[in-house]
Amino acid sequence: MKILDGKKLADEILRKLKKEIKTKRLKLKLAVVLVGEDSASKVFIRKKQEACKRIGVNFELSEFPSKISRSKLKKEIDKIVKNPANSGIVIQLPLPRGFNPQEFLNLIPPEKNIEVFSPVVCAISYLLKEYRISLKGKKIVLVGTGRLVGLPLALWLSKEKANFEVLDKFTKNISSFVKKADIIISGVGKPNLIAGKMVKRGVVVIDAGTTFRKPASAKASASGQTKSVGKGKLVGDVDFKSVAKKASYITPVPGGVGPLTVACLLENLVKISKTN
Repeated sequence: MKILDGKKLADEILRKLKKEIKTKRLKLKLAVVLVGEDSASKVFIRKKQEACKRIGVNFELSEFPSKISRSKLKKEIDKIVKNPANSGIVIQLPLPRGFNPQEFLNLIPPEKNIEVFSPVVCAISYLLKEYRISLKGKKIVLVGTGRLVGLPLALWLSKEKANFEVLDKFTKNISSFVKKADIIISGVGKPNLIAGKMVKRGVVVIDAGTTFRKPASAKASASGQTKSVGKGKLVGDVDFKSVAKKASYITPVPGGVGPLTVACLLENLVKISKTN
């Protein structure tokens, strides 16, 4: 079993970005909008802030209560969009219940939308390329159809003409599909959704799902592959300990897809700044 080390790759990308920003004297700023108190979102935002500081990009977080009205939130986002200092804008998902994400994402103009090129797709394609894992001739199972992971990955896999199946919350007996997969990509956000008994030997497992759990409930996960964050832990969809025994390659959580996604996001920021 080999670890798909997203952190190592992310560090390489960030070093290159830092050099480019310094050499070209780019003045960039990432503006992030957070609505509500989602614990996992706060972890991801902190990682974005740390990465920005590391490469010389200014960072600003605008926080709003979950009870803010739709009209008020739109006005606040409009102010952020119109601020010429903001090179790129991210609305941190998920939004609280009652908010249609697309309604607010549409407020970000193309020249400041650094998520128009999916950072998750970028991250996973980087991992596959780095570890020379080909999609050709492989049976791929994509677990989850969410806006951040499942949907953009499904579009990308279609473009790559890959042989894949998509499983969602209505799929019965997901283990019957997962068991046949050569490559499993999961982005549901449900701890221990995929266990060792559900996968075949030699499978490639990419865990893009994250959940913030309290220490007591996260205790049984991942044999050291969880990380304490405040009063809880960040865990993935895959039971790392049991699945790693059968996998040929596997991503840890944290340290797999997550840090690489942040690096890809900032890579998009630099790319967009050069075209504007």
